[in-house]
Amino acid sequence: MSDKGEVDLTGAKQNTGVWLVKVPKYLSHQWAKATGRGEVGKLRISKNQGKAEVSFTLNEELTTIDTIGEKTSMVRAPREHPFTLQTVGGQTLAVFTENSSDKIALEGLVVQRAECRPAVSENYMRLKKLQMEELSKPLRFSQQLDKAVTTNYKPVANHAYNLNYEKRKKEEGKRARADKPQVLDMLFSAFEKHQYYNIKDLVDITKQPVTYLKEILRDIGIYNVKGTHKNTWELKPEYRHYQSEEKSD
Repeated sequence: MSDKGEVDLTGAKQNTGVWLVKVPKYLSHQWAKATGRGEVGKLRISKNQGKAEVSFTLNEELTTIDTIGEKTSMVRAPREHPFTLQTVGGQTLAVFTENSSDKIALEGLVVQRAECRPAVSENYMRLKKLQMEELSKPLRFSQQLDKAVTTNYKPVANHAYNLNYEKRKKEEGKRARADKPQVLDMLFSAFEKHQYYNIKDLVDITKQPVTYLKEILRDIGIYNVKGTHKNTWELKPEYRHYQSEEKSD
């Protein structure tokens, strides 16, 4: 059973033997062009000193290659293809086919393996040279444009948000983190002069990175999110007028 229903095992009952043959890629392309046009070539099987010799001769009409590069008119596929026979090697191999109705059928068991190789000839050497030239061509290449690009998506050296980020990063990078007690002294000194500060003013006063400064402010300050002093920082009640308290103590 398969996921497409029952498998037709008529081929197994008939004990049909099939050959499994490996062929060059260009040869399979030439065969595909002959669909519905008759034979693709002739297969010869003979014996020489008790050994089987097999060769395939491609039909003359199918030797023209028109699928590789621009120089294909100069190249023709080789016609003679001797077989190199191989043993099955104790394996059990089978050939299945699928028809238009998605019906799976067993055609037979593999009784012989072989490799179909082109005979070395002038046509074959030209074909191999052309194939190597095509494979060596770069997939990407530069090309000079005759006209300026007029599309709406012109390339830019850098986007505005990238420039702003780099600028902010450079400014913050120049500010080395000071010790926390030193930053606290600068903050308390500033809050003695004014009760409310926005984060930009505190950064200018302390010369500290924004993220580092906010970490310290969360310990000693309150961020106002509404009211008259919205978006400003002030000290927590327990830290307000701390110097006067220390003097009274």
